Amino acid sequence: PHRTELYEGVPPTCWPIVYSPDYNITFMGLEKLHPFDAGKWGKVINFLKEEKLIGDDLIVQAREATDEDLLVVHTRRYLNKLKWSFVVATITEIPPVLFLPNFLVQRKVLKPLRTQTGGTIMAGKLAVDRGWAINVGGGFHHCSSDKGGGFCAYADITLAIKFLFERVPGVSKATIIDLDAHQGNGHERDFMNDHRVYIMDAYNRYIYPGDGFAKRAIKRKVELEWGTEDTEYLQKVHTHVEGALNELKPDIIVYNAGTDILDGDPLGGLAISPQGIVKRDEVVFKAARSRGIPILMVTSGGYQKRTARIIADSILNLHNLGLIDKELATSEAESPKVEQMIRDSVTDLTNLTCSDG
Repeated sequence: PHRTELYEGVPPTCWPIVYSPDYNITFMGLEKLHPFDAGKWGKVINFLKEEKLIGDDLIVQAREATDEDLLVVHTRRYLNKLKWSFVVATITEIPPVLFLPNFLVQRKVLKPLRTQTGGTIMAGKLAVDRGWAINVGGGFHHCSSDKGGGFCAYADITLAIKFLFERVPGVSKATIIDLDAHQGNGHERDFMNDHRVYIMDAYNRYIYPGDGFAKRAIKRKVELEWGTEDTEYLQKVHTHVEGALNELKPDIIVYNAGTDILDGDPLGGLAISPQGIVKRDEVVFKAARSRGIPILMVTSGGYQKRTARIIADSILNLHNLGLIDKELATSEAESPKVEQMIRDSVTDLTNLTCSDG
């Protein structure tokens, strides 16, 4: 495999929570023309800081995926297409992008998405090393190797899994648990005939993308009706997540934790409460952690103004329940004494931070 910076050392003092201020899409108010909160990722981090869970120096700084990284999955032809503003306008569903010169599209729209994609790839490795990881962005599940859509320009889920298969010995089976309100047709198309990847997908059966071809890749398909509520939803998630992991024990779970299932989402058409979303994430993490399977969570769709608070509350809940923990994260194999020595020596290396600094 090519040399990539995305897998290079992250100090053990960091939480395996990946983020960069570059995630956020800001463009003279143009982002307001889209039904989403284009700064939701930064808001999640701010809430976690307010609650004293993390500080800037304790989260992992996401790096932008390079062309070489992207070519692990994407075709050169597809990447070249993104040099046309109208193509990017179509994929991101932000029509004004059509009128921007491409150098601005690259800097203001695609660079944030490439950075989130780098973050997902980095979080894949972190999850295997530490038992869990969360990319505060990513989850572009409508993008496949040669086609974007639905705001997804890069196939970060496919990339994270392919990177692990190619670079991390012992990772040969993956399970995708996709609980965004929409069908995850991107990774489904990419892994259509790949028996190493087991896909569970629960989605509103009546909305975008309705990709019948991609559905053939889903091993466990949970098609939901309009307006599905908490009780039915959580029961189905619990049953099928347990069933999926009992059917096949993977080396990594990629959990696409879209919040567009929230009641009132203009696109999702489901009616799950904020508490229901927090509980859903808990169900998935419990299933993974109790089996000792590393889990990578990405945040995917869901852009109402209250979404960021719900994602932060969910992460705080996982921490309060001991399902994510920095000490557990640093290195489960070490004895406490060795771990204390490591911690002391790392503290002495003042130049070693979670960012590139």
